[in-house]
Amino acid sequence: MPSVAEVITKVLEESGVQRIYGIPGDSIDPLVDAVRRSKVSYIQVRHEEGAAFAASVEAKITGRPVACMGTSGPGSIHLLNGLYDAKMDHAPVIAFSGQVESDMLGHDYFQEVNLVKLFDDVAVFNQVLINPDNAEYTVRRAIREAVTKRGVAHINLPVDILRKSSEYKGKREEIVPKVEYSVDFSKVKELIERSEKPVLMIGGGARGLGEQISKFAERIGSPVIYALNGKGILPDLDPKVMGGIGLLGTKPSISAMDKADLLILLGTSFPYVNFLNRDAKVIQVDINPSNIGKRIDVDISLPIPAEEFLKIEVKEKDEKFYEKLKGEKEDWLDRISKQESSTDTPMKPQRVAYIVSQKCKDDAVIVTDTGNVTMWTARHFRASGKQTFVFSSWLGSMGIGVPGAVGASLATNRERQVIAFVGDGGFTMTMMELITAKKYGLPIKVIIYNNSKLGMIKFEQEVMGYPEWGVDLFNPDFSKLAESMGFKGFKLEEPGEAESVIEEFLNAEGGALLDAVVDPNERPMPPKLTFKQAGEYVLSIFREKLQGD
Repeated sequence: MPSVAEVITKVLEESGVQRIYGIPGDSIDPLVDAVRRSKVSYIQVRHEEGAAFAASVEAKITGRPVACMGTSGPGSIHLLNGLYDAKMDHAPVIAFSGQVESDMLGHDYFQEVNLVKLFDDVAVFNQVLINPDNAEYTVRRAIREAVTKRGVAHINLPVDILRKSSEYKGKREEIVPKVEYSVDFSKVKELIERSEKPVLMIGGGARGLGEQISKFAERIGSPVIYALNGKGILPDLDPKVMGGIGLLGTKPSISAMDKADLLILLGTSFPYVNFLNRDAKVIQVDINPSNIGKRIDVDISLPIPAEEFLKIEVKEKDEKFYEKLKGEKEDWLDRISKQESSTDTPMKPQRVAYIVSQKCKDDAVIVTDTGNVTMWTARHFRASGKQTFVFSSWLGSMGIGVPGAVGASLATNRERQVIAFVGDGGFTMTMMELITAKKYGLPIKVIIYNNSKLGMIKFEQEVMGYPEWGVDLFNPDFSKLAESMGFKGFKLEEPGEAESVIEEFLNAEGGALLDAVVDPNERPMPPKLTFKQAGEYVLSIFREKLQGD
């Protein structure tokens, strides 16, 4: 009979789990050895947080379940941050945590941690495996729940149980019938036909539907604005696309939202309600019914997939609302183009994001860390409509960039260009995963915005009226650091050299890192600043100058 560890790997194989990220340890070693003899690929990371981030990003890109593991106590505790990213972005991740021998549970044994209790908030399925004969059932159920509930499933594994024999019944054929929706769209059509200024707002639930969205928006004359997870679904230069919304957004998007008489929320539960038009009629489409009406009152609720909604047949409008916003979009692009083309020193970070978007592959995968770096990607990277963008969009965790690029490269079988945009703060949190990328021959490209500051925190302090404090960073020479890990290192300081250096960097064979030294005082100004925020901002700058004097 196979061992429990072997049963686990057999179920993973059958379920299409291609990889498990983690670090070995005594309490998880029986599983590690079973993986060694299985078809599941093992990716050794340098920190378990990187394992969970990589698994989360791979699952976000593929939609398939991905596994990660940690040993008892500290090893599995390290998984939590990346697992929360998976939870909040609805990525199917299976987490295996090692545990001390079952007869030592409750003895305050070395590295004994109540991991089931610890993982209770992050997981949609959370169990300790006690009976060896339950192994196959438990793992199958964990995978099923992670996929259907789109979240994290956690199984805690006492090491002695992993070594015991277990019954294995084998895979059964499962027939999943196709679900067909029958929806009365008559009231939806009425609202759309009456509307003179409809606005379509898209999010992560609309991914992969760019062509359908474009045709639908064209028919109803709707400008398209996107939440962060909707970045890249349509080309940014499409005349219908006004850009992002919120603090990371654009001025024409805010204008479209403010003028709207009908707001169609498609696959998004955008959290910043102050940016949403409360006077407009609202249609919300979301496969998860609990998201509908979560932010604002809704006139028509449609708990169906976005693609089903886009099949609706509506009359084409003669007057296109998005055409009336053409001037505002052109003014906005002209405004941000001045930042992107600036040759001032120190270099503008906007210049880096824009040039990369012009030089990279049309189908590149862009993994962006959290901080000011998110702003530069969201606003200044001109998406082609064929690229894939990944953020820690709901958890907003620093450090996702490099391990996320590892997961993205493996998710695409190294066949697509993978670029990670990271700030110097986020990079140093998880930079050891460059070693992982080198070990497995992953040709990821990492761009560091090096301003020697925690830039977004500096800006947040200033907007709240505080002088910047505690945000200065002491940085090493990142290009030399990268070279010591087997990456090709580039350094960019002169704005006039940006195009040539970025082109050489992106075309470098294998993994490469670009240390882009940018202006620490370039602030991620929102498209609209309140009078109170502006006053507090000016006050903080005055305080900073007094401190400097």
